[in-house]
Amino acid sequence: MSSEPQDAVADVSVLPLTRPQLAEARRMRAAELFEQRRPSSEVARAVGMHPESVRRWRRLWEQGGVQALRRRPATGRPPKLDDAQVEAVRTVLEQGAQAHGFEADLWTLERVGVVVERVTGVRLARASVWRLLTGRLGWSLQRPRRQAIERDESEIARWVAQEWPRIKRGR
Repeated sequence: MSSEPQDAVADVSVLPLTRPQLAEARRMRAAELFEQRRPSSEVARAVGMHPESVRRWRRLWEQGGVQALRRRPATGRPPKLDDAQVEAVRTVLEQGAQAHGFEADLWTLERVGVVVERVTGVRLARASVWRLLTGRLGWSLQRPRRQAIERDESEIARWVAQEWPRIKRGR
């Protein structure tokens, strides 16, 4: 006998569908309705789409079946860096800029481009470096806080408590 309560629910994490996945699911539902010989206007209401879109889907379905309505992979030039190279770049960047010979521990697009070229042998344009950082690595723009290293919090507190009231009174 299990020690767990009978009404325990399994913790199943389900990621929400992306827009392309939702669109494909809608087309697949339309294909099921096409197979049932339902009229396009009824299919359009059932899947929540404009009747003209459903008529276009029906023509595709009639020519190529369900496969014609499936999502196709994105076209275009493949990325210059494969997944293994991106992970190698991530590891190197996490070491910090000073670990790679830069004076300040601050990453700029130019510095990241230099490091990417050292690690992978691939030269990237600034825009490509930005896409690598934000898109593939999930990093975001961070601006350093502008604050003097010599800042003395106790002296600031003393000044605010003693000097500022005196100045404000005009003495």
